[in-house]
Amino acid sequence: MPKISQKGALMPQSPIRKLVPFAEAAYKKGKTVYHLNIGQPDIKTPEVALDAVKINSLEILAYTRSEGSDEYRNKIANYYSKHDINVAKEDIIVTTGGSEALLFAFGSIMDVDDEVIIPEPFYANYNGFSTASGVNIVPVISKIEDNFALPPIEAFEKLITPKTKAILICNPGNPTGYLYTKEEIKKLAEIVIKHDLFLIADEVYREFAYDGITHYSIMQEDNLKDHAIMIDSVSKRYSMCGARIGCLVSKNKDVIATALKFAQARLSPPTLAQIASEAALETPQSYFDEVKTEYVSRRDILIAELEKIDGVKVAKPKGAFYCIVELPVKNSDAFAQWLLEDFEIDGETIMVAPAAGFYSTPGVGLNQIRIAYVLNKESLVKAVRILKEALKVYKD
Repeated sequence: MPKISQKGALMPQSPIRKLVPFAEAAYKKGKTVYHLNIGQPDIKTPEVALDAVKINSLEILAYTRSEGSDEYRNKIANYYSKHDINVAKEDIIVTTGGSEALLFAFGSIMDVDDEVIIPEPFYANYNGFSTASGVNIVPVISKIEDNFALPPIEAFEKLITPKTKAILICNPGNPTGYLYTKEEIKKLAEIVIKHDLFLIADEVYREFAYDGITHYSIMQEDNLKDHAIMIDSVSKRYSMCGARIGCLVSKNKDVIATALKFAQARLSPPTLAQIASEAALETPQSYFDEVKTEYVSRRDILIAELEKIDGVKVAKPKGAFYCIVELPVKNSDAFAQWLLEDFEIDGETIMVAPAAGFYSTPGVGLNQIRIAYVLNKESLVKAVRILKEALKVYKD
């Protein structure tokens, strides 16, 4: 029988989705499953976005430009200007989600066996994007004891080699909820300029910055004009995960011209989803104020409940809607599967994301999980109660 590629064999399975068959089996047994495993907000999508599709009078669902429609890109640039990010439509390529934007970025600036430095734990799919691109991740370890703060800048410099092409951060962070300070961004700017590297920032959670802290973008650093590549998406901001619309933003003309070749190869981003995403830009600030208030409330309740469990450590997120939780278990993969297969309280159980998949370092994060606090507060309290009781009876 013909064999699949080595690259295909090495592609990591999603720690977020690999337990789906066990969840489906739990459903068939009549269990209720509280999904803490995936960042699918339960917040309603803005009506203005849904209405733009419902009432649209298109007679032909045609291609748009490969870089996205002019109208939408102009409006994205206007949105950024409100966040002190000054870019033009020519600096923007609309993509099929932030995932495609990351793949375009990797393909545009890195060759096979090049290296990208990433503070870990990081968004699990960075592992997949790197494998697909033949790129090697060089991790900088951050620790739960330090609330996953950025390591000293010297830790980055020690890892730079002739193969290093970029540093990649997620800000605010998935899976840690860590929010980089302005000072930290400036330190990263110094190091990429000094060593002539790219700085890629995944900023899809920009609106979700808490405790009075303001998000600071790499695109606000004027001296990073040739070095900065920003990744963005409508998925979390407007609770539009299914739209699959994101963008790649850079003032580096060579990066945009190269990424456009990748965009042309896939023809164009989806037309209806662009229409919905363009309309979503009209969402009033009050929507975000209410959503942020809700997530802060959920975070505070979740952290307070988790801290009541003996043997559990949790880092307090400053942004996004995730946290990493360290459990008194040896293997969170086995524990997560056991929760779905063998444990319930009154017909209810939980689904979590094992955290080892959010690291590239083998053997790290085995006793950790990621929790997405995208459920209502009552469900979060129930879910933590289930976790607490499960830990009392679970045997490694």
